[in-house]
Amino acid sequence: MELTHLDDKNRPRMVDVTGKEPSLREAVAVGRVLMKPDTVKAIESGGVTKGNVYATAQIAGIMAAKKTSSIIPMCHPLGLTGIDIDFVSDPDKGEITITGRVKTRDRTGVEMEAMTAVSVAALTIYDMCKSADREIVLSDIRLLEKRGGKSGTFVRTE
Repeated sequence: MELTHLDDKNRPRMVDVTGKEPSLREAVAVGRVLMKPDTVKAIESGGVTKGNVYATAQIAGIMAAKKTSSIIPMCHPLGLTGIDIDFVSDPDKGEITITGRVKTRDRTGVEMEAMTAVSVAALTIYDMCKSADREIVLSDIRLLEKRGGKSGTFVRTE
């Protein structure tokens, strides 16, 4: 297996994408936030004292996707053309599923941007609800699919 972020002397490097042609690229990531059922119900009913949890987490996820290259050392700065963050809750199970979809027309993919968006949205949910539920767990953050680029399409089979 070749690790592209290491040079021939095994030192970290940022992959040179200068010669690549820009193309449409898209990635979808997902993650779960596990909590007490009453916490999900409070989020759903607007009963969290810090404010609208979903709106805040959505904005945080969008902002995070745009800043991915600033916090992940080998990520290229990209001109993102679309970022969507969606939430699906299951109050009975005490679970919120976050899906992040990121698009660009650039020289490299947006997998890290999609996973960063989901991660920061999940962290924001934790932050907004921690006073009511310290046992919140962030779980299963992973790439579901990616399209575009030399490596083509990837769709996770679970």
